[in-house]
This record gives sequence, C-alpha cells and structure tokens, in this order.
Amino acid sequence: MLKFMKNKILIPSLLLLFIALILSFQYGSKKSNANISEQNIIMKTVMDIIELGHYAPRPLNDSISMNAYDKFFETIDYEKKYFTAKDLKQFEPYRFQLDDEVRENSLEFFNKFMPVFRKKLEASEGIYKDILSHPFSFDKNDSLNLDYKKTAFPENDKDQKERWATLLKHRVLIKYNDLKEAEDKKAKDSAGYKARDFATLEKEARESVLKIQERSTKRFKKFTDNEFFSIYMNSITGTMDPHTTYMLPSDRKRFDEMMSGGFIGIGAALQETDEGKVKISNIITGSPAWKNGKLKAEDVILQVAQGDALPVDVDGYEINDVIKLIRGKKGTEVRLTVQHSDGTKEVISIIRDEVVYEETFAKSAIVEKEGKKIGYIYLPEFYADFDNKSTGRRSGKDVDIEVRKLMAEHVDGIVLDLRNNGGGSLIDVVEMAGIFLGKTPVVQVRTSGNNITPHISKQAAPVYSGPLTVMINGRSASASEILAAVLQDCGRAVIVGSNSFGKGTVQNVIPLDQALDRSVSQKILEMFNASKGNEANYDGIGSLKLTIQKFYRVNGGSTQLKGVKPDIYLPDAYDQLDIYSEKKDPAALPWDKISPVNYTKWPEPLQIGYLNMKSEARVRNNETFRLITQTANRLKKQQENNVVYLNYNKYLDKLKEGKDINDKIEALEKSTDNTIKVINPSADLAKINESDDSRKKNTEWLDDLKKDVYLGETTNIMLDWIKS
Repeated sequence: MLKFMKNKILIPSLLLLFIALILSFQYGSKKSNANISEQNIIMKTVMDIIELGHYAPRPLNDSISMNAYDKFFETIDYEKKYFTAKDLKQFEPYRFQLDDEVRENSLEFFNKFMPVFRKKLEASEGIYKDILSHPFSFDKNDSLNLDYKKTAFPENDKDQKERWATLLKHRVLIKYNDLKEAEDKKAKDSAGYKARDFATLEKEARESVLKIQERSTKRFKKFTDNEFFSIYMNSITGTMDPHTTYMLPSDRKRFDEMMSGGFIGIGAALQETDEGKVKISNIITGSPAWKNGKLKAEDVILQVAQGDALPVDVDGYEINDVIKLIRGKKGTEVRLTVQHSDGTKEVISIIRDEVVYEETFAKSAIVEKEGKKIGYIYLPEFYADFDNKSTGRRSGKDVDIEVRKLMAEHVDGIVLDLRNNGGGSLIDVVEMAGIFLGKTPVVQVRTSGNNITPHISKQAAPVYSGPLTVMINGRSASASEILAAVLQDCGRAVIVGSNSFGKGTVQNVIPLDQALDRSVSQKILEMFNASKGNEANYDGIGSLKLTIQKFYRVNGGSTQLKGVKPDIYLPDAYDQLDIYSEKKDPAALPWDKISPVNYTKWPEPLQIGYLNMKSEARVRNNETFRLITQTANRLKKQQENNVVYLNYNKYLDKLKEGKDINDKIEALEKSTDNTIKVINPSADLAKINESDDSRKKNTEWLDDLKKDVYLGETTNIMLDWIKS
C-alpha cells in the first residue's frame, strides 16, 4: 500500500514526566502489583497517556465501545469466515461494555475471546481442507461480494462452510486462470506442446490454494496472545483517531527503520517459496552481504548460527522468525548454511553492519526536451535518523544536496516529486521549505490547549529561486502536504497532480516503559524472566504512537481531511475512491481553521490560468490520460458494487475489461516520445558505476521516468512556464 502515515517530533519532556508521575501514583493507589498482568499494564498505560496527552481524546462511552468492538472483529475476521452469528451471541453483551472494562482496567472480554478464537482457528483447518479436496465447477452463475462490510456473518455452521467454499472457489478460480494463461502461452509458443486439460489445472490450482491457506493459518496460529492483544488494543485506540496506535517492540523497531532508512543486519532481502522455504530474493548494494560476495539471489537458507554457536535448522520457520535470527548487533557474526541454485551447499560467515536502503533516499535526474533541462528530484519520504543525529541521513539535507547538483548542471527548472510520499520528519519539512523560500513561516502547529506555534525555516535566503513544480497524488500525506501547502500559499511553486491524502495531525512515539513506576517495571521484568528466562532479550512492553497536535497552513486552513488541492489537475486512476484519503476512517479528526500567520508571497506571480489552460488541452488529447480516466470510472463503479463472478466466462469478461485498458497503456508507454531524454547528474555517475547491480537499477529507473506520463506532462508544464 501504500506506506502508513507517520510524523515524528519531540514531545515536551515535561509532559512525559507529568504522565510518568500520574501513572506511578495511579498504579500505586489502585492496584497491587502482584495482581496485574503485562496486558493490564499496557492497557492502563496506553489509555492514561491518551487521556493526558492526546490532542482531542474522545470520552469513553457506549459509542466508543461499539466502534472498538466492531473494529476488532473486522480486523480479526475481515472475511467473516471464522465466526457465525450464533458464535457471536456469547460476545454480544460486551459490545457496549468495553468502555467500562477500559475504565476498570479489565480484560474480561479479551480473555474470554482468545480461547474461543483459537478453537475456531483450529476448526477452520478441517473446513478448508475438506472443501479443497473436491473439484470446483466454474460454469454456475454464483458470485462473491468482496465488500465484506456489506456482508453479514454466516448464521450457522452450514452457512459458514458455504462462506468458506465461496471464498476458496474465488481463489482457486484466480489461480486456475493464471495456470490456464501459462498453458495457452506454451501451446502458442511451442507447436508440439499439448496444453493440460481443465481437470489437471483445476486440481493444481486447489493444491496451490491449499498450501497458501495452510501457511496463512499456521502463521495466524503462531501469533502470541500479545500480538492478538495489540490488535485488540488498537481497536480501542483507533476510536480516538486513525493514527493513534499501540506498537509492539518489533513494530517500533520497524517504524524507526522506516524513518531512518537503515538497520543493522546483512542486507539480504528474503522471500518465502511455494514449498514454504525461505530464500534470498536480492542483495542490497553496498550491504555486508554484497561486500561478502558469496550469498546469491535464489539461495535457500537451511540453517542460521550466531557466531560459533550451534546452527538452528530453519526448515518450516516463518520468514519473520528467520529475519529475527539473521538480525543482530553491529559487528557480530552470523553464519548461514545455504543451498545454491545448482544444489551445492555452503556455510557463509557475514559480519553484521548498518544496511542502508538507497531507494528510501532522495535522488535526482535531468529531463532534456526542446533544448531545455528540467531537474527532477524524487523524494519517497521525509526520512530522518533521530538516533544518529550527527551522522545519520536526513531528507532536508539530502534534498539540499540534490538541488545544488542540479543547479551545477544549469537546469532551467526543478520538479519535486512527492507522489506516494506518506510523510515523516516535521523538522525536515521546515528545513526543506527554506531551500525554496528562504526564511519564512512554514507551518502552524496547535496543541490541545490551543497553543499555536509557527515553525519557521532558518535558511537566510533561498538556495534555488527558479521555476518549481511539485507533483502530488492521493498517497501524498502529512509532511508532503505541509511542504506542498506552503509552496502553494506563498505562490512559490505550481502544484500538479491530484488531491492529497488529508492527514493534518502530528504524532509522537512514546515508549511505555518510560511512563511506568519502577516497581511496575520490575514486576514486568519478573514476569518476562518467568516466561522467557533471558532478561538480556527484554525490549520493553511497546510504544504508543500518539496524536498530540494538528498542523495548519500559513494561510490558517488545515490540511486535515481536505488535503492539498493541486493548481493543475491530472487524472488519477484512484482519485474517485476513498481508499487513499483520511476521510475513509470515521474516527478522523475534523477539518477546521485558525488565523493566518504573517507570510510573504513570492515576488514573481505564477501564471496558473495560462499553464492550466495549456495543460488541459494536452490532457484532453492524451490517449494515456483518457485510458486512466476510464480506469478511474471503472474502479469507482467496482467499489460501489464489488461483486466478482465465479462463472469462468463471466470472470474472463470482467477481467478483459481492465486488461484491455492496461494493455493499451503499456503499448503507449512503449511508444514513448523519444524526444525526451533522461540522464543522471554527472556528480552521481561514480556511485552508479560501483557495480553491475547499481547500473542495472539506475537504467531501469531512468527508463521508468521516460515512460511516466505524469512526469511527461509536468515537464510540458515547466516548458510552458520557462518559455512564457
């Protein structure tokens, strides 16, 4: 998916201290440490922090209880295949009692739910194995509604089996069609090849779906109670707003890695095979595994050992469990026993070190057309390594570097691509705005106490003052919207694309352990030692990503819900859907506005009307954009009536509708205007030529840019601007 929306700023230390003092008093006064469980502590700590620190905490009442209850079952049993309406009757009284349980720090509902769910999970194995042991027929006029919110839970066991049968039939149908297409291609390419018949392919499709379902069930069964509890906890926190979430320690680690763009490991991406084994899918350039040179893509991992310790056989391990074994502290050794694609086996020793995802970081290119040079900067997220402030990568600094590279190439204009950028570091947004605006207010931040603070860039003067466009779409959120909004409000840039996501809130990640009384922390450690027996592996009880502020444009309007409206609209296949919008969640905070702050308009007015008129004329006559609009209409219609046919001929007809459009778009991409040339800045060539892998990735990236119809039209807009 789209990546989850995030923002990280420093929460005032006084607030954290206040929370810790309050919670230590409450734990000491209300409940003996001897009688509390780790989950009780987590729930109480999370809810008290929300009450004390959330921007707009909602009162605990029956409405909150109902929403949390429904959200929990929607997450646990989205397809409504594990529970029947009859099963749910035993839980129905809790639908309006969860708010009372939260106040009383009770887990009665959750503790009653878990054993029932595990039994239902166990029972499901017999159901799907029985169904998949019999052939399916695809000549009936049956169908499946994929909008499960409009689907009721099956009434009884008989209805439940029918639900499973319909779901599995749909998956088998998809797999059968894939196999059939492959067979048809072989028959077309090889004159003597005889395609396998329906019965053979249908059986293979069922066997494949069975393997996938078994792996899925196995993974679900291995979930710990704490992992299920995090789902329950987030059903409650999600009633406050979509971005306040409880994070397990492992979730927090992944969050920090996403923010920093790096982690400690060996730099090998893993993938699960159809046989359930774990193999290497690719090696990250510059990583320890890449420098070692022995580990290859397609190698299957058989064993993992920590230094000289005995190796662990990972046959049957889940991919995340294998990752945990491979990850470790910087400078330590991991030994992998792998089987190469030629069948030979080898033990490979690799020293763990920092691994950097270059794809996470800003990079630039130059588009040459009609004798002009347009600089292009791709920014996938507003990353920042907060744990290594002096040496870690920061998006604000990196974009500054890319801008200066492009200026050294004497570009005539710059395009900043924020499409699909879900946000990130607020500090870097402010710094980045200064590159294009100089010293100016960038965003206003309001706390729950109605304290409003403008954030001002410190850049004395703009680094770059030439023509600037910013590309956005429905997946541009949070920090992306702040930057696009201030550049729009100041008249500094032309915003091109479709309406942005609409996330106008600020979150901070709070480690729960920091809010605990020492005696409570000691109690948790004792419980951990009793169950795990290794204090050295204790990494806390998790964190809370808490919505603490809202941000507002310099003109006073919020980006919350409304997002940023582009100056020049370009059709987007998903623009009519609500899947990429803050509006899709009923718990989203409302839009509002405050007073504007004093800010200065850019001295050179933008000719938006003229540029828009020229662009609209091109878009109307652009076949690719016409097909994208057709796709948008088709997807909107499908969302309103998301029913799929399980009759093979009708399924093919529906599939063909979308495939025909995609084929036409691909054909148009292959006939891309060859007058557009995309090259690298000369400053990047040495790094690109470090390896065959980096050269290959760079070539693919440049080729993709040439085919990008949105970049093509944005380039045309820039040329109109430059020549006007």
